[in-house]
Amino acid sequence: MEISDWRNKIDELDEQIVELISKRAEAAKAIGELKAKTAMPIYEPQREKDVFEHVKKVNPGPLADAELIHVYERVMDVMRTLQRQ
Repeated sequence: MEISDWRNKIDELDEQIVELISKRAEAAKAIGELKAKTAMPIYEPQREKDVFEHVKKVNPGPLADAELIHVYERVMDVMRTLQRQ
């Protein structure tokens, strides 16, 4: 494949990633609303740890676990902000 083919493939994958992140955000927002109704804290360190462990467990590579966790740290941060709104 040529560079342009790979870039087109990346564009297609980005579209799928955006769709999945949006679905994740909808779920996080719904959880945030439930937390607000029950006075639960937005930040739950154990849940975050569980998420990180889960994504490491299902990580097929080529990203190293540490790199994947860096991505998920940012995702979790954005989702917490969404829950606070």
